[in-house]
Amino acid sequence: MPTPRGYVTITLHSHLPYVVNHGTWPHGLEWLCEAAAETYLPLLRVFAVLEREGLALKCNINLSPVLLEQLSHPVFKEELPNYLQRKIDAARVDQRSWSRKGEKQLADLAVFWERFFENALAHFESLNRDIISGFRHFNELGSIEIFTCAATHGYFPLLGSDANIRAQVRTGVETHIRHLGRKPRGIWLPECGYRPAGEWKYPVTWEGTGPATPFHRAGVEEILAESGLEYFFIDSHLVESAAVFTPYEQLAGGVPIAIEDIDGREPRVSFYQPFFADTPNKRKANVAFFTRDPRTSVQVWSGDHGYPGDGHYLEFHKKHWPGGHRYWRVTGPKLDLGAKTAYVPEEAIKTAFEHAFHFSRIAPGAIAKNPPSGDVPPILTAPFDAELFGHWWFEGPQFLANVAREFAQPDSPLKLVTCGEYLDKHPPKGYVALEEGSWGANGNNHVWLNKDTSWTWTHIYPAEQAVRKMAQSNKWVGNKVATRLAKQICRELLLLESSDWQFLITTGAAADYATKRFHTHREQLATLLEAWQRFESTRQVHGDDLRTLDLIEARDGIFPDIKPETWAL
Repeated sequence: MPTPRGYVTITLHSHLPYVVNHGTWPHGLEWLCEAAAETYLPLLRVFAVLEREGLALKCNINLSPVLLEQLSHPVFKEELPNYLQRKIDAARVDQRSWSRKGEKQLADLAVFWERFFENALAHFESLNRDIISGFRHFNELGSIEIFTCAATHGYFPLLGSDANIRAQVRTGVETHIRHLGRKPRGIWLPECGYRPAGEWKYPVTWEGTGPATPFHRAGVEEILAESGLEYFFIDSHLVESAAVFTPYEQLAGGVPIAIEDIDGREPRVSFYQPFFADTPNKRKANVAFFTRDPRTSVQVWSGDHGYPGDGHYLEFHKKHWPGGHRYWRVTGPKLDLGAKTAYVPEEAIKTAFEHAFHFSRIAPGAIAKNPPSGDVPPILTAPFDAELFGHWWFEGPQFLANVAREFAQPDSPLKLVTCGEYLDKHPPKGYVALEEGSWGANGNNHVWLNKDTSWTWTHIYPAEQAVRKMAQSNKWVGNKVATRLAKQICRELLLLESSDWQFLITTGAAADYATKRFHTHREQLATLLEAWQRFESTRQVHGDDLRTLDLIEARDGIFPDIKPETWAL
């Protein structure tokens, strides 16, 4: 097979905040069940179909550590079949109701949903209720590359110390290894939030503190390198604003080997090749980044300007209650929900083929606008939230399957590849100095730090300091119950740091639920820290403190191998 002129790497970020044991509907465990039924299981079916065809999507897929903990949780494994059966029963009720009203097309769609959820239930049981094992199978085949994320999706640019970022990363890596049996090569920075090395100060003050004094912080890449991570992803605006490019110098016996400019041109920054994040410690912190391609990304995720807004696709927002099934198509842009017409699955499937063909044709053109310098084969990076495919955009998994088929065509100038495979053949050739930023609105920290969310950080920062003080004491060592207490304190801090709470508050998607959850973990952490203070005085955990610990552990006992000493580093 001839060498392709370039590559495409599709990245799927799979994540949900910790919802097990914290409510069911409308916010809570129902979110996880929806994502499993409509995204995770359909993706596994796509991977299986492609495997039978001798193909692979070659996507990078992040299963966040807190998602892994939930997918393996006994409560989820018990609840998902119940959820799927409720959806099946609701479809049967709808079918009878639509038939009585003479709505044959809608009655047929009810049968469509009955079969969809019956297939999901049979699929889940065929996996022995272990969705992770399905992903692990394709990861071991090499048809996908599973990588990791921060433990609870804490937003790195705003966490209050390097120790807290380090704890998020190391806990995430260890959780990934426990569930998937191998070390991850890459990491999804939560919200693509990156911060370089340099002076930093707390952006808020809290009770008992004065004006913040700046102090030095390590670059995110330095902390990633400590855990052996090789790559991460950033948004395109960080590359557009990058002002410093340094050619990579391989040190051979301490002698720098310079890289020549090609055709006299200066090395420059392109969206379509990886670079190392510039860092104060180039000998130890060579971590690559891949840049989101703006053209193709908008085409795929945008409901206003991209494929999901096509009139043939299933309308997400209009549902038939009490079952919650969707019977209507998008129909037209910005159309009132009452004007939506009935969904026609056959037309939607045909459209997904057309859009995959279109995607395969625009990718080479996107690269041509900002090609790499020299002989580096370009790679177009297309990262998305995994839940876009199947949950938000019902036909998304079928689109991905068709994309794999299009790029497998002999005449395709681009081929699919995972980030790890690409780096093995084409390591970065330079360092780029990145500024702080994210893929959130305005490209900065605004989504997570604004007038509606700043109060959360006035609780997070003193909590981080208190946990670090506990960790540095090392007093739990040798005491089984105190070790349990120290571990649960660290778990509650991780859950408190989840970026999901600020995101849900800012967007208004579930502000009340997010606020409640934040206060739950804040109060539980405060209670456990008070118990720790009593332990320090008496060297025992007993009575009410032990009973409280039992209750909180039962509710939030994720990351069983968590290491409190990580917070002291």
